[in-house]
Amino acid sequence: MKLEGIHHITAITENAQSNVDFYAGVLGLRLVKKTVNQDNPTVYHLFFADEDGDPGSDLTFFEYPGAAPGRAGAGMVHRVVWRVTSDAALDFWEERLRANGAESRREGEGLIFSDPEGLDHELLVVEVPDAPLIADHPEIPSELALQGFHAVRAYTASAEASSGLLEALEFERVDGGWEARGEKRGGLYLYDEPPAERGIQGAGSVHHVAWASTPEELLDWREKAQAGGAQPTPEIDRFYFRSVYFREPSGVLFEIATLGPGFTVDEPLEHLGEKLSLPPDFEHLRDEVEPRLRPVENPRVQTQG
Repeated sequence: MKLEGIHHITAITENAQSNVDFYAGVLGLRLVKKTVNQDNPTVYHLFFADEDGDPGSDLTFFEYPGAAPGRAGAGMVHRVVWRVTSDAALDFWEERLRANGAESRREGEGLIFSDPEGLDHELLVVEVPDAPLIADHPEIPSELALQGFHAVRAYTASAEASSGLLEALEFERVDGGWEARGEKRGGLYLYDEPPAERGIQGAGSVHHVAWASTPEELLDWREKAQAGGAQPTPEIDRFYFRSVYFREPSGVLFEIATLGPGFTVDEPLEHLGEKLSLPPDFEHLRDEVEPRLRPVENPRVQTQG
């Protein structure tokens, strides 16, 4: 029984349209679901992923209009690490980012840059057995595209304080952190020393990281988290997956989310993310919620049109 790597990573944006322009337009991810935050259905929840909306590539954002800029600090994820296959991919992305007004820098086998709101990303050349998770984009050759998550990097002043819980969750120690690797996928959880400044949750900051479970094992993972000292929530049905949440000792909010039923439960694969999708329990709010959400144009749909 192992977690199947990273399921999704959720962050905060102040502006859904500029967020879509960057992640779908520049990074070439597919906007696979446009829905609402189920804990606050007055705001967007946007999901970007590979072509099929697979866990392991799923970067999501809550839109809070007017949100002040965030700042990563102790107890927060500060960088999302993506897989690419070659130095040629790093060259491609260095030039594409520059052409779109985003500066980057090389560090070892990686290319580091920030989104327009300051969320840090790293593209890392790695060789893993996992299937590549790639979105289609007319300007990005598939062999150069992002291939799914490799890791998240978090700030903590005491990495060892988290070891008991991570061991209870069957993570394995690796250099600089931990790995959750199942039969099909793996993902790394890496620690860095925190900056002196206190972290601030806001635009451009990560809200939580979710780890992937088979549907039948979710409650077993909840028990393991509890045995490791965490205080997990009851199981929560998010319609597209089921989840439990808890904080690990560093302060980072963890979610364990199921592999399915997935985003095609209420939209056909070929039209994912084109319209506002509301889970059945929220559909009665559509007339109230939809007029309050700022319209978002998907550059992918316009390109195809």
